[in-house]
Order: sequence, then structure tokens, then C-alpha cells
Amino acid sequence: MIDIPPVEYARSGDVDIAYQVIGDGPRDLVFVQGWVSNIEYLWHEPTLARFLRRLASFSRLILFDKRGTGLSDRVAIDELPTLEQRMDDVRAVMDAAGIERAALLGVSEGGPMCILFAATYPERTDALVMMGAYARRLWAPDYTCGATAEEYEGFLQSIREGWGGPVGIEVRAPSMLNDEQFRARWATYLRMSASPGAAYALTRMNGEIDVRHALPAVGVPTLIVHRLGDQSLPVEGSRYMADRIRGAKLVELPGEDHLPWVGDQDGVLDEVEGFLTGVRRGADPDRVLATVLFTDVVRSTERAAELGDKRWSELLASHHMAVRNELSHWRGTEIDTTGDGFLATFDGPARAVRCACAARDAVHELGLDIRAGLHTGEYEIFGPSIAVLTVHTGARIAALARPGEVLVSSAVKDLVAGSGIEFEDRGERQLKGVPDRWHVYSALG
Repeated sequence: MIDIPPVEYARSGDVDIAYQVIGDGPRDLVFVQGWVSNIEYLWHEPTLARFLRRLASFSRLILFDKRGTGLSDRVAIDELPTLEQRMDDVRAVMDAAGIERAALLGVSEGGPMCILFAATYPERTDALVMMGAYARRLWAPDYTCGATAEEYEGFLQSIREGWGGPVGIEVRAPSMLNDEQFRARWATYLRMSASPGAAYALTRMNGEIDVRHALPAVGVPTLIVHRLGDQSLPVEGSRYMADRIRGAKLVELPGEDHLPWVGDQDGVLDEVEGFLTGVRRGADPDRVLATVLFTDVVRSTERAAELGDKRWSELLASHHMAVRNELSHWRGTEIDTTGDGFLATFDGPARAVRCACAARDAVHELGLDIRAGLHTGEYEIFGPSIAVLTVHTGARIAALARPGEVLVSSAVKDLVAGSGIEFEDRGERQLKGVPDRWHVYSALG
């Protein structure tokens, strides 16, 4: 009889997330699976069960199904989890399990979320481990190791036409390609993890993700493991990450299987165990990843002259109240208020964009127009204020905005894939005092 750990549920917003806790090791380890999962059925796959029990031999291991998959609440296909919501779900699971800090282990598509979590919540992250992961899935002129659009569309089509069978096994576990029992278990695992429509939508969403801008903000001890012959994701993607995460350790292992529990799993696990059992907690973080929001009132000097000091002061106070109400609702943190403008930070870019749009609409009802600019990047905390290039970039983007417009950098747009937020291209710009050129987009809505 298969020994399946008890399944518990954590509340994340209005969604219940299924999770399991196994092992009693000294270090908490959150296992973030790629693509789709089912934490109950996975124990029927002997190779994966052995892999997880080995992890639990030196840790307190936490498994979960992301919303829309496995045993977690199913959601509408157009409401599948963004990276931001996935981070919320991980925090909810950690809270429910009584975990303040944990190491994160991200496999494949689980890697980008772990990168963002480690960069955004370093105070809750002990270490970061990635296996066969990536920061961007698709090819770009400045990222030539990604899949081409044609290759990715081919995989999406295979999901449409072949879901119910062992989809993707030829690149995820080529060494097991002719093992009929493994093929049957893999097909069942996929069916029990997600519907065809959800699998298709999640895969398309994953193709839009780009977390490269977050890599320099990761400050926790990091191990990246990748097999040299990985048929699903080339090792160059892990080399790219290792070059951009401070102090990251890259281990390249022989083999062509993408799934780390297929093939020589002990070679992978030996590296993970050695890394985690020897990792020490670092100093308290002074750098985190965040989305900064700048706003200012359009034509404030002229409006003040038109209305007079008393009426303008009253209107400005109403403006401040409206903006602060939206910051509170969307979990923003007010950093500074200078005259008629706000500087705020968010731990999720989608919330930041929605807050900016909501604040714009609320202020417009008062008879005022604001412009807003957003950028995601790392910043250093200096007492009550912040001051680095990320803030300067956000301010320059805000200055480009038209009255009533919310402008965002490509760093923000790339991180809100699947959120339903639509953008209009405003072209590439050289921002004054900013070394890199940034593509700028206008948020619609």
C-alpha cells in the first residue's frame, strides 16, 4: 500500500491551496513544481516518491499544488495564477505550516516564481535551489537560448491534440520513453493535475514570463543544477542565471532527462543536500525586489492659481486621501509624498498597475488628472527612504506619461503575464540619467 502524507489546506485570498508536510529535518524546504501537479497522485510514481523522500530525509519538506491544478481549488481558465498570485499562495502555505523562513526549490517552470519570491521576500527565504529552470522561456534578440515561437506553438498544439496521453515525455524523460508503465503513470499524472484547457493556458502563460530583471536582486545563497543534455530546456539558460545572481553556484551534470527525479536522481540530490545542509543564514537583507510607483498631479501649479490657496489645499487633501485609500487596498507602501506626488512600493507588479489605474480614476472624479510611472527592480533600504537606480527609472517613466496615463517599463509588463492587464506599446526610450534603454508601455483600463 502506498503511504500518502495527509493533505491540508491553506487559505490564500478566496482560494484554498492543497499542501503536504513530510519529514522533520532542521531546515524547512518548499518544493515548487513546474507546469502542473497533483500532490496526492505523485506518490504513485516510484521515481518521484523516492526523490521526495530523500529530500525529506534532511529537511521538513512542504509540497503544494498551485491554484487551478491538482487538489487546490480549480479556477476559471482566464483566472489561472500569475507569478504574483503564486507568491501569495506560497506565503499562505508557509503561514499555515507555521514557517517563517524556508529554502525554496523550484523545478522548471517553478524556477521563475522562486526567483521572484527570493528577490521580493528575502526575509522569508533562507536559500534558493533551481533544477532545470529558466528566467525566460522564449527566444529574444538578447536571449538566444530560448525556444522559438514556432517551437513553442508546436508544443502548445501537442497539448491541444494529445492531452490524456504522455504529453512531453520525449523531452522531459527521454530515458523512459519506451517504458510503457512509466508512460502510463505520466499520462495519468497529467490528467489528474489539470484539465486540457488549464494545461494549455498555463503553458501559454509561462511562455510570456520574463524575470531576468529580478536576477540581480536575488541575494540569498543560490544553487542552480542543470543537466548538460536537457532536451526540454538548454543548459545555457541556467548559465545565464548563474552569471547574474550574486554568488550563485552552478552545477552541470551529465544526462538528458529534464525531470530531476528521472535518470541519475542521486547525482542531483547529493548536490542539493550538500548545499542546503551546509548553508548558513546570511545577514539581514538590505536589498529587495519591488515595483515602484510614481504619481503627480498634472498642471498643479496652474490649478492652484486658478482655485486659490484654500480651495487648492482642500482639493489636494482629497487627492491624498483618494491615493492612500487605493494604496491601502492594493497593499502598497507609501514611501514619500512630495507636494502633489506619491512614491510607493509594491511586492507585486500587477497590484501596482491596478493601484495606479484605480488611483487615476478616483482622482479624476475629483476633477484632477494624474500621471503615473511604474518600474520593477531592486532597491536598497536606507532607513525610512530608498534611493537607487530603480527609483530614478520609475520617476523618468512617470515624467513621460500623458495626463491620465499609467506608463510602465518592460520589466513590469514582463512580470504580469496572465494577469489580464493589457498594454499599448509606447516604444523604446532612453531615459535621462538611466544607462539602459527601456521599452515603455501604457496600461489600458
